[in-house]
Amino acid sequence: MVNHSTNAKRALLTVSIIIPSLVALGGVFTLPSRAQQPTTAAQEQRPRRVGGPASGASAAPLPPSSGGEEVDEGEVVRVDTQLVSVPVVVANREGRPLTGLRADNFTVFEDNRLQRIANFATTEAPFEVALLLDTSGSTREEVALIRRAASAFVDSLRPGDRVAIIAFNTAQNGAARLATVEVKTRLTSDRAALRKAIESIGASNGTPYYDALNRIVADVFNEPPREEVRGRRALVALTDGVDSTSDSDFTEARDKLLKAGVLCYFVQVNTEDFVEDRLIKDCSDDGRLSLSRTQLKRYHKIFAPQTDASDYSDFCRLGPFEKMEISRALYNLARKEMNTLAQDTGGKTFPVTDLQDARAAFAQVAGEIGTQYSLGYYPTNKARDGRFRTIRVEVHGVGSAQVRAREGYQAPKG
Repeated sequence: MVNHSTNAKRALLTVSIIIPSLVALGGVFTLPSRAQQPTTAAQEQRPRRVGGPASGASAAPLPPSSGGEEVDEGEVVRVDTQLVSVPVVVANREGRPLTGLRADNFTVFEDNRLQRIANFATTEAPFEVALLLDTSGSTREEVALIRRAASAFVDSLRPGDRVAIIAFNTAQNGAARLATVEVKTRLTSDRAALRKAIESIGASNGTPYYDALNRIVADVFNEPPREEVRGRRALVALTDGVDSTSDSDFTEARDKLLKAGVLCYFVQVNTEDFVEDRLIKDCSDDGRLSLSRTQLKRYHKIFAPQTDASDYSDFCRLGPFEKMEISRALYNLARKEMNTLAQDTGGKTFPVTDLQDARAAFAQVAGEIGTQYSLGYYPTNKARDGRFRTIRVEVHGVGSAQVRAREGYQAPKG
């Protein structure tokens, strides 16, 4: 309620902080009314300038305004800002990780302009991990290997890390058996519950890979991160990355992962030879595999849009060389997409020739997560121009060091 009876006119000033893409936090912060705050000389001045940090709004202070905006009392002011999260791994000359560094050991540049670090997490800070296990295609016969590798990965994480298990399964829908995405367990640090979830995974007759990426954002990382895990959320996927049944596509999944600030690590299983050997079998052979209508439609759209779509409507009408050509194009596309997601988010890919090597790759991922720093800054460039901005991180006070950090990000547009 506003009281106009005296000269002490009261007002409620609300500042909405808009956090668009690549942001690790979000929400609306409200400054208390003057009745709730001590009165200072600066607060009595009119008009007021808005743009400095709001007291108590966040552990990471807001950047100072570049120019300040004059507003009258009672006016709602929207201040656009974004926290850019930058994962960083620092190693010595021999490649061994360097731990124990502080925020003042790091300097961050965006497009060669110095930025102020507003958020910092050490290597000891916990991680939240969505573990996606692909049990489709050639991996169906080796689910036991996947379970053992996933259990070893979970056991190698730190006690404070939380993990969610996501897998593919086959569900009956009328007369059809469809591949589905299942969240076996949500984020938890209960190792017994995680092992139980891993043991419950089964085989799938399809790969709804893109749908799984979207599901991870919607169901696993749907809440804003806690302060201690800001910039420390990751997808770790064991997959060949070749989607066969999803309704969504890569661009949609990539945009959502970027907006959610999720690092992406891929243990890339090479299943190409196994699949090719079975693709060229006759359609009457029980041991054959076939490309799905979704895959044929995707191939036509991306690689042969000038041709007649009906040419790819029936897998069994395709010749063996056409089948191999389509399969190889889709595998190359999958590898490119995984590499792109890893590079864009600050993660990494770990190619493996078969599932026997998956356990060692998972150990590398766990090591990467356990030795990673997380930096965050509010860009001095506030332009919403949609352009790519480069990021460079330098480390000081530790002698010769190798630094691997996120290379950049796409600024919001509009």
